[in-house]
Amino acid sequence: MEQEVPVIIHGKSEADAQRNTAADGRIPESIREISDSLSDAFSRFKQSESYDRILEGAAETKDYIRQNPGPSLLYALGAGVLLGLILGKRR
Repeated sequence: MEQEVPVIIHGKSEADAQRNTAADGRIPESIREISDSLSDAFSRFKQSESYDRILEGAAETKDYIRQNPGPSLLYALGAGVLLGLILGKRR
């Protein structure tokens, strides 16, 4: 036979209150402000000339890979080995 025991916690800290807000599904105001700021920055970036150049570069890269699959594979393999040597553990 199980009984529920009520638990009452007195003197919650501000961190506990924020955790409960997140658990309730509500987003704290500071996180909402950061989200809005990042959203605005990304919108400005998408409207910039740099974003268009990045998209053009990505399209050119896809075309090159489709036209030259062998050399592209070797370049990727070489880059992976080089990064593995640079970032790998030294024993």
